[in-house]
Parts: sequence; structure tokens; C-alpha cells
Amino acid sequence: MAFIGLDLGTTGCKAVLFGGDGRPCASGYREYPIDQPQPGWAEQDGEHVWACVLEALTEAVRTYEGKEPVTAIGLSVQGEAVAPVDCEGRLLGPFMLGMDTRTTAQCQHLRHTYGDDRLYAVTGMPNHTINTIVKLMWHHEHSARNPHRFVLYEDFLLMRLGGQPAISRCLASRTGLYDLRKRTWDPELLALAAVTADQLSPLHDSGTAVATLLPDLARQLGLPENVLLVTGGHDQACGALGAGVIIPGMAMVSSGTAEVMEVALAEPVANPVLARGGISIYEHVVPGLYVAMTLNHAGGIVLRWCRDALFPEAKQAAGSSDVYDYLLKGAPEGPSPVFCLPHLAGAGTPLLDTGARGAFTGLALAHTRADLMKAVLDGLTYELKANLEVLTQAGVHIGQLRAIGGGARSALWLQTKADVLGLTVGAPQVTEAACLGAGLLAAVASGGYTSLQDAVARTVTMRQAFRPDPAQQGQYAQAYERYRSLYPALRPI
Repeated sequence: MAFIGLDLGTTGCKAVLFGGDGRPCASGYREYPIDQPQPGWAEQDGEHVWACVLEALTEAVRTYEGKEPVTAIGLSVQGEAVAPVDCEGRLLGPFMLGMDTRTTAQCQHLRHTYGDDRLYAVTGMPNHTINTIVKLMWHHEHSARNPHRFVLYEDFLLMRLGGQPAISRCLASRTGLYDLRKRTWDPELLALAAVTADQLSPLHDSGTAVATLLPDLARQLGLPENVLLVTGGHDQACGALGAGVIIPGMAMVSSGTAEVMEVALAEPVANPVLARGGISIYEHVVPGLYVAMTLNHAGGIVLRWCRDALFPEAKQAAGSSDVYDYLLKGAPEGPSPVFCLPHLAGAGTPLLDTGARGAFTGLALAHTRADLMKAVLDGLTYELKANLEVLTQAGVHIGQLRAIGGGARSALWLQTKADVLGLTVGAPQVTEAACLGAGLLAAVASGGYTSLQDAVARTVTMRQAFRPDPAQQGQYAQAYERYRSLYPALRPI
């Protein structure tokens, strides 16, 4: 048995082909841009993304040297992005991404007509520009078209791969249109968004086989025609599964384009403390579980900005070495002497200020490139700590924390997390955990494992554990208290 986990993120897609033991056997990756035609807008050309998906799948299949046949493909996708399609499945416009903030007026309208507290109690989603519901409201107000259907990336890809649009309850529960307790679309919220249930894709539990790969596409990709297409879910929830976060109290931190922390919950707790912190609650891809999610839109993308805008020569100078290892060479083990407020794409939870902006402070002539880069790692981790404090105040306690994504390959970043958060941070063997999580859902659906618990037990292993250094903890605690003063001091500016 072999299976594919396809992860479609904000700036790139990766297809990983796994063997029955969960070991990555082959992969393909493609990047694509974010279009920003106006300030606050963030869009993507879905046709270009689709072409990249096919290229990534083709590369993974072409480089696979195993003998086990591929039985299923599972999907992990970025959340909230939405686009209109016609009755033939042709896109009628770009995908409006989660990070698009043009919907401030729609958020205000939703606040006055439905209420923030009520929205959170029903859907688990704070009233925010990220939500699909306000993007649909914006589309209704600014477009003369009434599309046949609106799709998120999961149902778009399933429609293109197998001819059948379908969306997981996990992803649907991130739209702001889904009743968490009734586990279906909410009629009143649909009416506010000016859409009908028929204009959204059919709901399925994560891990449901909904179609098989279209024959022509199977031949094009070099795959068997009977490959199952399986619902997955939001990329962060798939990442949590791929990291083995399948028990309440376990948590995952994903350091990719954005930085996210997900905590597994036994029930959808609509806690007022979590609501004030903007921490969303939605369905896990693991049956019967939910997740609480913190979000910082600007995670690894801040490091990329530093690389490209401040140190454009770094790629070439690094040679065969990792460019970020090169940029961080000589960085202090403890707190950087420079502070970075990493709000280059606004402030995420718990501040929820889309108008916030980033800053470096405390600069002196003696400071180095490594000091600046380490300040970014510190700042992002201080943001995590602020979220951890909110979770703790709400009675959500974390027993285990596991790190995934590109940032999980950096020992310096993982040790920084352990020292700042005061938690042992485990690094799974497979850092591309979103692909593994989507793949495990596919493998269970095709009969490769008896359950997700069985799948995790047989495939998820830890590579290393990073434990807090008591000496560094004290220094970081002092630095964090100073860091907390930056946002209120700089906000007026």
C-alpha cells in the first residue's frame, strides 16, 4: 500500500507519496504567488494553482521507485479561501484568500445584524475578515454574477480531480457558516451571506472516500484509475493529525507561512476568554475531537521577507547550505538584543488587529544580521506565548507540544520555543505533517489501517525533544515583559 498526501498551502503545494509505514518515498513541490491588486486584497489565480498541483503530483509519482500501488489521495488545504464557479466547474474569478482584509465593512454589518458573541457561540469562529462568510457578503455586494457554486480549495480540487465537489466538516467549520453542534450549514448565516446550501458543496466527515480519480487524469499522472479521493480538511488540523495530536490536551505548533498552534479538545468550548482572544474552535479531522487554533498570519513569511528585502544576496552566499542557517549564523542562544514586532501582515490572535504593522526596535550600530534574524524568531515565539497565556486563562491546558512545518527543521527556533513557552517541544520524524495527516486519512479510507489511532501508532515517531533551559527561561521571561510593551507603544504610530 502507498498513499498520497496533498497539502495546498498559501504560497505553495506539496504532494508526498508515503509507503505503508508512513515513510516519505517521493515528493513534488511548486510555489505560486499571492496577488495583491489593491491594498488589503489577497487573491490567487485558481487555474495557476491547479496547474501547480498537477505538476507537484506528477513529480511525486514520477520519482516514486517503490512497488506498492498508490491506493488513495487525501487533501490538506489552506482555509477560508473562496471562489465562484459556473455549472461546469469553471472559475468565474480568483480565490479570495483568508488573509484578504477588504471585508471590514461586512464584519461590521455582521456584528450589528447577528452579533459577535452569537456568531462565536454557534460557529466557534470570531467575527474577522478571515472568515468565508464575510467574503461571500462582499461578493454579493460587489458582483453582478450569481454563481452556480462557491468553492473552497478542498472541494475545488476534489471537483477537478474526481468530478465530485465535496467539503469536509473540518474545513466547513472554519467558514463562519457552520453550526458546530448541529454539524451542518446554518440557515440564518447562509441567508446573511446571500447563498443557499445548494451553492455550497456537500458536507462529509474527514476521511470519507467521495470519488475516484478521473480516468484521463489518472493516465496523465501515471496513477491507477481506481485511486480513491478522500476528504481531508484544514491544513492545520491535518498537520495536527500528522504530528500525532489525537488526544485532548495535546498540541501542535506549525511554523510555515503563518504560525499556528492547535490544541485538541474533547468538545467545542465556546469560552468567553477564548472569544476575546479571537481563538477559533472548529472540528478536528479526527472523529469526535475539536481544535482550538491560534493564528499569526506572518510566521515564516517574515523570515522570507527579511531574506529577500534586507539580505537579497543571502541565497547565493549560502551556497549549498540552508539560507536561514546562513543568516542566523552567530545568533545569540538567548534573547536577541533587538526586538522585532512581527506584525508585517497585521496582528493575529490574541490582539486581532489587521491594521497593526511590524517594527524592529532597539537597533544599534553594533547589531548584526544574525541579531535581526534571531529577533524575528524571538518575536514570533513571544506571540505564541501571548496565545498560550489566553488558552491557560480559559482552562485549556497543554500536556504535549509538537512542532511541524519548515520551522521545525531549525534546532535554534525549536529551542527558542521551549525556552520561551516553558514546554518540552517534540519534533516528529516527518516535519511535513500536513501531508502525512492527509495521507493517513486516505490510507484509513482505503483500508490500509484499521483506524486513525492505528495509523498514528504505526507511522508517527519523534526525532528529537527540546527541553526548556532554566537559565535561558529567566532571560526570556524578562525580555517577554519588555516585548509586551511594544504593541501598545507603537500602535498610535
